[in-house]
Amino acid sequence: MAMCAGIWILLVALHVQDGNGQMVQMDSSKSGFVGSRAELRCIFINSNPPVKISQVTWQKLLNGTKQNVAIANPALGVSVLPPFKERVSFKQQAVRLRTPSLEDTTIVFSSLQLSDEAAYICEYTTFPAGNRENMVNLTVFARPMTHMTLTTPTIVARASKRKMTVATCVSANGKPPSVIKWETRLKGEATFEETRNQNGTVTVRSNYLVAPSRETHKQKLTCIVTYQGEKIKDSVVLNVQYEPDVKIEGFDGNWYLNRPNVQLTCRADANPPVTIYQWKLLNGSLPSSNVEIKNNTLFFKAPVTYDLAGTYVCDATNGIGTRTGIVDVNITEKPMAQGPPGGVIGILGGVVAIGLIVSVAVTVFMVHRRQQKTRTETDNDLIAVAAVADSCVTQAPEKPESPTRKVEAPDPSLTDLPPAHKPAPPPPKKKNSDMKGHLTSDDIQVVHLDKDEEMQKLPLQPPYYDMAPSESTPFTDKPDSGMRPEELLNPAEYMSYQRVCNMEPFPESQPAPAFPPTTFLPQHPYAQHPPSEPTYSNTSFPPPGPGAPFTFPKEQSV
Repeated sequence: MAMCAGIWILLVALHVQDGNGQMVQMDSSKSGFVGSRAELRCIFINSNPPVKISQVTWQKLLNGTKQNVAIANPALGVSVLPPFKERVSFKQQAVRLRTPSLEDTTIVFSSLQLSDEAAYICEYTTFPAGNRENMVNLTVFARPMTHMTLTTPTIVARASKRKMTVATCVSANGKPPSVIKWETRLKGEATFEETRNQNGTVTVRSNYLVAPSRETHKQKLTCIVTYQGEKIKDSVVLNVQYEPDVKIEGFDGNWYLNRPNVQLTCRADANPPVTIYQWKLLNGSLPSSNVEIKNNTLFFKAPVTYDLAGTYVCDATNGIGTRTGIVDVNITEKPMAQGPPGGVIGILGGVVAIGLIVSVAVTVFMVHRRQQKTRTETDNDLIAVAAVADSCVTQAPEKPESPTRKVEAPDPSLTDLPPAHKPAPPPPKKKNSDMKGHLTSDDIQVVHLDKDEEMQKLPLQPPYYDMAPSESTPFTDKPDSGMRPEELLNPAEYMSYQRVCNMEPFPESQPAPAFPPTTFLPQHPYAQHPPSEPTYSNTSFPPPGPGAPFTFPKEQSV
């Protein structure tokens, strides 16, 4: 424990001595580009009382070897050693005086060289304190020389379509090395190569390869060199030479007899430009009296005749080669009706679109018509059943009933229908005065209930009975057909009639008779009273009060 305390006291004492003693202040590192100016700072912090400075020495440390750069001595003066003599000097003039001030011995490099990159030591010799020193690392950068050139002044497109180097971008003698990228619309590839020089710089070279063609002519190629965050761009435009690309214009497919002022023109895209055009007619010769050649155009002086029909050939030649264009000319007797093909296509498209629209509309209409027909048939069946129920009501004998009426379950044939097949509302009531003595569909109230609780909430309305004999009408004055009421119904309607009238149904196993018996009708309509009160299905009629005895109208038609 005593040993640790002793070591701690010694460290504190040394720290106090250093804080009050001598110290050399320098930057840890410095950098600069080749040819630029650089300062290496060195300041001596003297003690109190100060010590005597005997000498200041700058040294270059490279690969473990020290080399003197500059010396400042109060008695001998200042000395700068070669090879730094022409480029290194002390910044403060007081160092060079007869009684120098050596507390600030900063040196300045006027023009840096790559060989100046090293570690530099500033050493103070004092009396009686001894030597004090510090060190700075100097880094020298080299800005590269960038240039871009075409591989050859003339690039020739060949039929082989082989890739070749068309341009080269070089970033030479850079430190650190730069990065090269290409910017172009051409579909090619780039190669890269780095070369390290003896002075520590790096040369980067990149070649761009592409298959020369007519499409690559006049395309821009840009080289982008990035060095220390700075971008350097250089561009070239490719000059690609290629054979002529030839086509013949002027024949529109409508050369007819006696058409005037027709001509053929030979168009050629070539680099270098075409120098020679040659016209000829296959399987024949051009009529010299009727044809005139000017540069790349073939003029026909006279109106069109059948002699002008044939295959015309144009040969175009430049410094790279010769290419040929061909056109077949046919002659018609009369002009051909020409219209824009786009208009025909538009008309056909419109017709097809209209046909599709009409077919879709017809399909929707037929489906809707079929649904309406199905609903109408169902509604007619329901109205017929309602009419039968009305006839049963009119034929039932009257009897006072108690205020509480027994309500039977609705007929499944009427209530189990889906919402889409509910009976439609009855048509408006006819206002013909001749129909006063007969019941119409407006007199029938059909109530569709899904729950017994809703049945009790409906208000009861008195039925409308108009059994008084009416005036002679076409409907009542026609002679009696002589058919009994039960004969007016077919077996299926009779079964519905019997169900509505709460008659004794036939067993399910027995077939319905062709002519039902007439015993269900009242035998004495003027005096007979029903033994029990009638029941109603799906009606809202209130109990009838005492009234006149039941009377039949003159004639009933179902």
